[in-house]
Amino acid sequence: MGAVVLNKENFDQTISQGVTLVDFWAPWCGPCKIQLPIVEELAGELNGKVTIAKINVDENPELAALYSVQSIPTLLIFQNGEVAERMVGVQSKEVLIEKLTQAIA
Repeated sequence: MGAVVLNKENFDQTISQGVTLVDFWAPWCGPCKIQLPIVEELAGELNGKVTIAKINVDENPELAALYSVQSIPTLLIFQNGEVAERMVGVQSKEVLIEKLTQAIA
């Protein structure tokens, strides 16, 4: 099971309950190509505990603007629809697991 692909139709519903990690990315972004496999790996490992999702900022500029995403990758952790954590730039798997574990606790 990979990361959930988000768009404006399913974004609010996806982040509304529990803990969700959202990776804001774009296909042309070099650092995003480093981050994406880590995000996909987490989706498999944390399936059922947290929702792991990704959103293409080129296809969803209004959501990127809504959350003030100015550089990518930007990763947001939502708790029941509210932003709990913001990380800009490539994050290691270990850092993401630590932040998500804190969010779940």
